[in-house]
Amino acid sequence: MPNKTLAALADDLANGRTNSRKLVEECLARIADPAGEGQRAFIHVDRDAALEAAEAMDRLRKARAAPSPFAGIPVSIKDLFDIRGQVTRAGSRALEDSPPAEADAPVVARLRAAGFVVIGRTNMTEFAYSGIGINPHYGTPKGTWQRNTGHVPGGSSSGAAVSVSDGMAYGALGTDTGGSCRIPAAYNGIVGYKPTQRRVPLDGGVPLSSALDSFGPLANSVACCAALDAVLAAEPVTPIQPRPIKGLRLAVPTTIALDELDDAVAKAFDRALQTLSKAGALIEHIEVPEFLDVGMMNAKGGFAAAESFAWHRYLITSKGNVYDPRVYVRIMRGEAITAADYIDMLNARRSLIARIAVRLAPYDALVMPTTANTPPRIADLADDKAFATANLRSLRNCTLINMIDGCAISLPAHREGEVPVGFMLAAAGGSDRRIFELAAAMEGTIRA
Repeated sequence: MPNKTLAALADDLANGRTNSRKLVEECLARIADPAGEGQRAFIHVDRDAALEAAEAMDRLRKARAAPSPFAGIPVSIKDLFDIRGQVTRAGSRALEDSPPAEADAPVVARLRAAGFVVIGRTNMTEFAYSGIGINPHYGTPKGTWQRNTGHVPGGSSSGAAVSVSDGMAYGALGTDTGGSCRIPAAYNGIVGYKPTQRRVPLDGGVPLSSALDSFGPLANSVACCAALDAVLAAEPVTPIQPRPIKGLRLAVPTTIALDELDDAVAKAFDRALQTLSKAGALIEHIEVPEFLDVGMMNAKGGFAAAESFAWHRYLITSKGNVYDPRVYVRIMRGEAITAADYIDMLNARRSLIARIAVRLAPYDALVMPTTANTPPRIADLADDKAFATANLRSLRNCTLINMIDGCAISLPAHREGEVPVGFMLAAAGGSDRRIFELAAAMEGTIRA
C-alpha cells in the first residue's frame, strides 16, 4: 500500500511484516518508474545512502535499539533544506555551484535522529516563490488530478506533495510562508500542516521571508502530520485524541476567504460544513475585518518581497539571468520597499496579531477552503497574466494565517473521483495541539 500511515507502517515494522530495506526499495522503484512523476518530483535521489540507512535501522530494530517506532520509514526533504554533503539548490540553477552543506538543517537532523530515512530532495517552485508549483529548470511534477491532462501540483512544496501522494515517501518535509505545505496538500488530496512559526527552528533552510516562513510536514493523515510535527519541534510524540465534534465552535470568515470560489470548492466546503453541523458542531459565519489589512500590507509585495530581496540582492547581480523570470520579478519588487515601509509593515502586523487574537478567542477554530481554486491546468498558465491570477487565488486564504502568526492544517474535503479540494482549520499561534485534535475528529467525517 503506497499510502499507508506512519502508524500502520510502524506496526508492520514492529511485527516483522516488513522491514526498512523493503520500504525504501519500494519507494525507490516508484521514483524510478518512467511512467510516474519521480523524475520531476525529485531533484536528487539519495539511493545508496537511503539503502544503507534502511539496513542500519533494520539492524537496530533487531537489536531492540530502534530510536523510535518510525525508524526506517522513508521521508522526502524539500530542496530548500541543508543536508550534509549536498548542495542546497532551492529549486534554482543560481545555487548550483554553491559548496555542499557542512551540516544537516536542525529539522533534517531531528528526522534522522528519530530514525526516518531521507530518500531524496524534492522539487519546488524556485526559491519557494509561488503557490502554483511550476519549475522551468527541473520540470513540473503533475498533480494527482487528471494526470493525463496535467494539472499543477501546488507550490511551493510541489515535489513534497507528489512524493507522498504517489507513495515515493511516507512523509515529506516542506515549508509554508503563504501556504506552501497546505496548497500542494489540498491539490493532491493529502494532509499538510503549517505550525506556529516559533515552534520549529528555521536554521539551515534557504529563507523566503524570515517573518512568515514555517517548516512543516505533508503526509497521508492528521496523525502522520502530528507525529512529524512533534519530531520537527523536538516535542514528545504522543497520540492525538480526537475532540468530540458535538459542541465545537467553528467560525467561517466571510471576509475575503469565501470570495470568488470555484464551484467545486464551494460545493465541497458547504458539504463539509453541513456534515459537521449535523454532527453537532456550532458553525458561525463571522466578519473578520482584520483580514482586510493583509491586502494593504502586501500591496508593494509585503514581507516576502522585502526580505527575499535583502537575501537575493547580491546573488541576483551575478546570477539574475538564470532565475525563473516570474520569480525574479517578484523578488525585485522588494527593491522599492523602503526601511520606513518595512517598519510600517512590522507595526501593522503586530497590531493585526493582537486584534485577531481577540476576534478568534470565542472559537475553537477558523474554517475555510484551503484555496479558492481547484488545481489549474499547467497548459493554461503559459500566459503570465493567467499565472498571476491563479497564483493569487491559490495563496489568498493560506496567506491570511501566516500573516496572523497562526497555525493551520489542510484536510482533503472531496470525495472519490472528485477534483481535490482542501478544508482548512486554523487558529491563533500556539494552538497547534488543539488544531490536530480537531482535525483528527474531522478527517474521517467531512468526506462522508
